[in-house]
Amino acid sequence: MEELKATNYRREFLKTSIYSSIGIIGLGSKEVFAKKHATKITILHTNDVHSHIDPFPDNDPKYPGLGGAARRAALIKKIRAEEQNVLLLDAGDIYQGTYYFNKYGGELELKIMSQMGYDAAAIGNHDFDNGLEGIVSKLEFANFPLLCANYDFSDTIMNGKTSAYKIFDKEGVKIGVFGLGIELEGLVGKKYYGETRYLDPMQKAAETAIHLKKEKKCDVIICLSHLGFKYAEKKISDVEFAAQSRFVDLIIGGHTHTFLDKPLVSKNRDGAPVCIAQVGWAGIKLGRIDLYLDKHTGKKVIEGSASTISKIYDFV
Repeated sequence: MEELKATNYRREFLKTSIYSSIGIIGLGSKEVFAKKHATKITILHTNDVHSHIDPFPDNDPKYPGLGGAARRAALIKKIRAEEQNVLLLDAGDIYQGTYYFNKYGGELELKIMSQMGYDAAAIGNHDFDNGLEGIVSKLEFANFPLLCANYDFSDTIMNGKTSAYKIFDKEGVKIGVFGLGIELEGLVGKKYYGETRYLDPMQKAAETAIHLKKEKKCDVIICLSHLGFKYAEKKISDVEFAAQSRFVDLIIGGHTHTFLDKPLVSKNRDGAPVCIAQVGWAGIKLGRIDLYLDKHTGKKVIEGSASTISKIYDFV
């Protein structure tokens, strides 16, 4: 999958700062806002890890010595020791890419993610690479849910094995997280996804977001998207989704292996800000979003970054 460069989007991010977009004037005001009334939620995220358990070798021409599940686990443990309210999420394509998947069929990946304490994950197209049976047979090793609002598994052995969304409560802040998957036809052989029905992601996202906001009274709504960041051709993507969305605060994306050092800030159909984040592939980076919510006013402040997983985390 092509690795998209994000220089232009980082420039746009700098022109439209997260703080001013959400109504907090000036960079310094975030600290005042946070200390007075806000609850801080730290969202850690990955995407398209593709069975990369080990770091890249030191002589790799592109990513020498980077990545590695043990190092990521060490960084996650460090952040959890520092922060009170942490969510750990993945935007899909857990499987396929190394010998570990060929040998263990996803069991090792799910065991490691469970040990790291992942809270939820989306379903990527490569997660179907051993068929529906391959997913179902390994679910016992995952102590976190797979989320997807727009795959209908009713006529398959996956029926009842996934959820459209999950709600987390952090210090009284209700956080709704839902998943979206990419169209499987043309990407995945029919024999691998069987009678899975692909539903319009924009319609299902709208229905789910309204349900989470209005019925479930969620304060924050996050989408785990495996639609892809942006395309040259007219095709639904996270950028397109953000523009059409309502009530979604954060889109954590995957599929296009896009490295964003900071989230892109977009506007939804109501003119409200939406943050789009993605951290490449292969577990090279761990994304972090710090969200501050003032429950009295409903105002939010968001800041995001991405940490490169390197040898420094061998000693954490």
